[in-house]
Amino acid sequence: MTLLILGLALWVLAHFFKRIAPEARAKLGDPGKGIIAVLLVGSIVLMVLGYRGADFIPVWSPPTWTVHLNNLLMILAFWIYGSSAAKGAKAWPAYKTRHPQLLGFKIWAAAHLLVNGDLAAIILFGTLLAWAVVEVILINRAEPDWTPPAPAGAKTYIRLTVITAVIVLIVTGIHTWLGVWPFPS
Repeated sequence: MTLLILGLALWVLAHFFKRIAPEARAKLGDPGKGIIAVLLVGSIVLMVLGYRGADFIPVWSPPTWTVHLNNLLMILAFWIYGSSAAKGAKAWPAYKTRHPQLLGFKIWAAAHLLVNGDLAAIILFGTLLAWAVVEVILINRAEPDWTPPAPAGAKTYIRLTVITAVIVLIVTGIHTWLGVWPFPS
């Protein structure tokens, strides 16, 4: 559990560094982006190792129907996250919401809280959900003005549909490879 907590702390601190200490981050310049990227990759490695190595301590037993809800929410999370990827005009909801990537991330974390009732999962996904909520608040305070982008056309929606389907297949493959079947048994 120690590695998991260290990974989460590193993730949160690396992301908040720009908001908490903007002058220090600015002094790092472009090389600072590389440093932050290395810290974030390290945090993910620590979280994965910590989560996989944590003892299973049940806190609650999720109902079986939450697997279906989780899978639907994951498709929505991938769509929302990807909706901001197009240059210029954006797909729904990126032209309606200021932080579609963080919104997708929050849905991802909440969906995983629905289907995992053990302590390590609650710490992992609960902390990441809380981080995303606070990140939105910090960004909105630092940069209060936002102009919504124009809505995208049909080509962007077709591309996003294909990309979302491919990501679902990739994530299903990764979960299966890790020994976690993401569908109802």
